[in-house]
Amino acid sequence: MSITELAAALPTLNRSKVCNLYRLMRLLVHSGFFTKQHLGDDAQEQGYVLTNAARLLLKNHPMSIAPYLKVITNPALIKPWYFIRTWSENDDGTAFYSAHGETFWDYCGNEPELINLFNESMGNDTPLITRVLSDKCRGLFDEVQSLVDVGGGTGTLAKGIADVFPHLECTVFDLPHVVAGLQDSRNLKYVGGNMFEAVPAADAILLKWICHNWSDEDCLTILKRCKEGISGGGKVIIIDIVVRLNDEAFKMIETQLFFDMLMMVVVNGRERREEEWSKLFFTTGFSNYKITPILGLRSLIEVYP
Repeated sequence: MSITELAAALPTLNRSKVCNLYRLMRLLVHSGFFTKQHLGDDAQEQGYVLTNAARLLLKNHPMSIAPYLKVITNPALIKPWYFIRTWSENDDGTAFYSAHGETFWDYCGNEPELINLFNESMGNDTPLITRVLSDKCRGLFDEVQSLVDVGGGTGTLAKGIADVFPHLECTVFDLPHVVAGLQDSRNLKYVGGNMFEAVPAADAILLKWICHNWSDEDCLTILKRCKEGISGGGKVIIIDIVVRLNDEAFKMIETQLFFDMLMMVVVNGRERREEEWSKLFFTTGFSNYKITPILGLRSLIEVYP
């Protein structure tokens, strides 16, 4: 849309409002959401176009992050930031609890719209992950016949993996009320349960963006249950952030640190450096691990018993 068309489309706005809109667009251009370019053969006419990064906010983009943006800007998640001082002076587990009087997970249990949006946001990166796994990590499942996606929600990622790797018997494992009513398919089934109590047995167990939601103590319990569930030659596959403080070439460290703050405020979780991951793995009794940083902010971690 050209600047002239933008002004013509808003005839009810007075000059002051139009100037304010221009100031907003100027900021969005500087921030990388829009860019200005000449239109057609008219060197005098300029217009605003979305950048590649901004296109990820479109609902119809195949890798849209719009659902995740809606979650983290939901008023329920914004409010806790105003309670950080209160939280620092009491015994509440999180600032979210200080703001709402219950944990994030309990709150979502009473807010179907928010939990549905949360589940959608957790699955909106499925095309990216399945593409990376199929293009660059096909060997990941060479000796794996069964996979359990722990905390897999409504199964968006597991469905993608099951389609790309049809030899895999995939299980989505989540709380009973999350998977209630979801239908099994050819090589995909749903099982209800509690990951702190037991995890279904499989050759590989997947934890995608699970551990960062929990404290070290809780993660030790989750990893122990996963270790108990994997077969003799199996492994745990983790998709999560590995904070890269010492990598000067890494461009997304600030975003990783902001995610760390979000986990602290909302769920008492954290983003971890490699040495912190390593401590969790070896404390739980795993023998080795391998980190492959191929998912932007996040890495693929294979953990061996």
